[in-house]
Amino acid sequence: MTRLRPRAREAGLVIGEMATGLHNAITDVAGVRVGHTTLVSGAGALRSGVGPVRTGVTVILPHDGNIFRSKVGAAVHTINGYGKVFGFEQVRELGVLEAPLALTNTLNVGLVADALVQDAIRQNPDIGITTSSVNVVVGETNDSFLNDLQGRHVRAEHVFAALESASSGAVLEGAVGAGTGTMCCGWKGGIGTASRVLPIELGGFTLGALVQSNFGRPRDLVIAGVPIGRSLQPPTALNQIGDKGSIMIVLATDAPLDARQIQRLCVRAGAGLARVGSYYGHGSGDFVVGFSTAYRIEHEPIELTGSRIVLIDEASVIGGLFRAVVEAVEEAIVNSLFGAETMVGRDDHVVPRLPVDEVLAICNLASEARKP
Repeated sequence: MTRLRPRAREAGLVIGEMATGLHNAITDVAGVRVGHTTLVSGAGALRSGVGPVRTGVTVILPHDGNIFRSKVGAAVHTINGYGKVFGFEQVRELGVLEAPLALTNTLNVGLVADALVQDAIRQNPDIGITTSSVNVVVGETNDSFLNDLQGRHVRAEHVFAALESASSGAVLEGAVGAGTGTMCCGWKGGIGTASRVLPIELGGFTLGALVQSNFGRPRDLVIAGVPIGRSLQPPTALNQIGDKGSIMIVLATDAPLDARQIQRLCVRAGAGLARVGSYYGHGSGDFVVGFSTAYRIEHEPIELTGSRIVLIDEASVIGGLFRAVVEAVEEAIVNSLFGAETMVGRDDHVVPRLPVDEVLAICNLASEARKP
């Protein structure tokens, strides 16, 4: 995998205080894999249903087994509900994830959900016949500024390709997968990820975050505590963006948390989002999905009861996980900006890349000014 641009830490910008995992990515949580399919074609005037196409799909798998047969504990949280997420209610009710997560664009949610159902049935031919149906979870943000949204160009084969390509290790960021056509605070946004590792005395657990950034007013952008948007803004047309916009946030951890505890982590993702300048406007769709890989919930248990490792000293550990969520979400958003290149889309709309050198210069000046 080749990165075109340095990530925040590679560029010298350290966000937060906690240690990161090996790849500073959601895949630092053992077993988690991420896959993308990126769709870019056509140019010029919008021809609805034809193009230009600037979109894609990103999938997150909690483990490499049959997720329907071996579910993981999960929770969801709605920060602001102006969006079209799929499958949240059953996760709220049962506290489990039983299929890969997928992220895409707003009008493609149904087609991507259908592809995930197809994939689940392929692996489990008894679904809906001799066993229960399957609940799939799909999140979205609106990429219509650059993309032919009505075309719904993400099809089943693209979802299957993302699932097939899903891997551990470093994760491609920026204008890839579900982040291909999205923007963040007037700049090109997209997919970003980061991780944090708790100290050994707090269990040494890993927490990873992955975001699909598509939110924010340009003047509100904050990076590493510095109000970048007050002195660095994109071209005039993009400065007119109001509170419309969205973000999907996915959290993963190997800490042995139940659904209630995972939901508490999901709530804290909003603090990381706020650190980058979002105020969860009326027209924003801001959603969080979290899961734990520490234990499996078997679809067909052979016993009525069982035992598993659980986090019983919640007060000692959960605070560290809260901080991990906030730092990882904040850095994942910044990485989505640092990793994206300028993109030209439908009707020749242009969303510029964030000028990283200028951001670093502003941050350095702010750091010098704070020194006694």
